[in-house]
Amino acid sequence: MTVRRGTRHMLAATAALSLAGCAATGAPQPAAAPERSATPATAPTTASTMPATTLPATTAPPTTLPATTLPPTTLPAPPRVSLAFTGDIVAHRAVNRYAAQPDGSYDYAGMFDNVAPLLQSFDLAICHLEQPVSPDENVIIPPMQLSVAAQIAPAIAAAGYDRCSTASNHSLDRGTAGIDATVNALEAAGVGQSGMARRPEEVLPALLTVNGLRLAHLSYTFSFNGLPPIPGEPWRSNLIDPERVIADARAVRELGAEAVIVSFHWGVERGVQPTTEQRRVAEAVTASGAVNLIVGHHAHVLQPIEQVNGIWVIWGMGNVLSDHPTSSAWPAQSQDAAVFTTALQRNDDGSIAVDRPVVYPTWCDTEAGYTIRLTADADDPAALINDAVRAQLRISRERTAAVLGDYLAP
Repeated sequence: MTVRRGTRHMLAATAALSLAGCAATGAPQPAAAPERSATPATAPTTASTMPATTLPATTAPPTTLPATTLPPTTLPAPPRVSLAFTGDIVAHRAVNRYAAQPDGSYDYAGMFDNVAPLLQSFDLAICHLEQPVSPDENVIIPPMQLSVAAQIAPAIAAAGYDRCSTASNHSLDRGTAGIDATVNALEAAGVGQSGMARRPEEVLPALLTVNGLRLAHLSYTFSFNGLPPIPGEPWRSNLIDPERVIADARAVRELGAEAVIVSFHWGVERGVQPTTEQRRVAEAVTASGAVNLIVGHHAHVLQPIEQVNGIWVIWGMGNVLSDHPTSSAWPAQSQDAAVFTTALQRNDDGSIAVDRPVVYPTWCDTEAGYTIRLTADADDPAALINDAVRAQLRISRERTAAVLGDYLAP
C-alpha cells in the first residue's frame, strides 16, 4: 500500500518591493511611503514639507504551518487462506439408484444443498471422491466395487468444492478408463484433483495460488484392494510410501509451493482410533518438515485430531455421503461426518502457520434422499425438518462430540 505523505507549505511576506518599481517609471508614490534615500527618516523638514511618516514594522505571517497529520499507515494483511475438508463421498449402489433419472442421467446435486453455503464460505474446499467415474453406462456395478456417474462432478462443483483427493482403495475398480473418466469429468466441471493421473506429468498436481499463497495438494492410498498397479503405468494412482510422499512434497516445493497439504486414504474400517500404521506414516512424513497439514479418510467413521511433530493431523473425517447399512454390519457412526476447517497464513519470516481446526458436524440422512445435514440444524427452529430428524441430528452430534469434542464449532 502506498503511504501518502503531507506537504509542508512555506509562506513569506514581502514588504514594499513593488514601490521601488513604481519610482523607476516616474509614477506617483503613495503619500505614506517613505523615501528611499541616504537621509534618515528622522531628519528635520521645512514648513512646506509634510512631516515624515514612520510606518510600523511589517509583521510577516508565520512561515510554517502546523504539522500535517498523516493518515495512519496500514500494512497489507499477510496472505491467508481459509480451508474446508470433508471425508468420503461413497456412491454406493443405493446412492446411484436414488440419483438415477428417467432419461438415464444422474442427479446428485440436492444431496449437498444443506452444506453448500458453509463450503462456499471458504477460500478452498476439498472433498474425497472414493470411487472412479464410470467410463460407460454401467454406473451401478456389483458389490465390492464402486463407480459413480460423471454428473457427480458438477454436483461437487455446485456444492462449493474446488478440488478432490481421488487416491483410494477403489481407484482401479474401473481400470485406466475409469481413471481417465474421473479426471476428465472433474476437469470439465472446473474441479481439481490429486491422486489419479492420465499422463505421467500429472502425478505431481499443478500448484494452486489462493489469496497470494502458493499451495500444493497431494493424495495417496494404502492399497488398491489387492489389485496390482496398472502394468507399465504405476503412476496412474498413488500408494502410500513415506519416502515417496516426502520426495513429492519436496518436489512441489521446488516448483514454488509454500505450503503442502496431504490427503491419506488409510486406517481400518470402523476403527475410531488411528492405527499403528497410520501413526508410523504420520510420524515419518511430519518429521520431514516438508508438509503443513494432513487430512485422512477411509475408516468410514470419525477419528480424532492431533498434532504430530507440531503438524495438525486430522486422522479420519468419516463418510459425508454414503449408504453403509447401519441396520446390519455398519455402526450408526458411519453416517456421522463433519466439515473440517482451518486456515493457512504466511508469517513475516515466510513460514506457514496453520490454525487449530474447527469442526462442523454433519449427518447423512439416508431416509431423505441421502441429504447431508448439519447437526446444528437440530437447534434451528427455521430448519425444515421433523422432530424425528431433529432427534437423530442431536444423537449424531453427541457421537461426534465424543470423538472431536474439543474441536466442535461453538
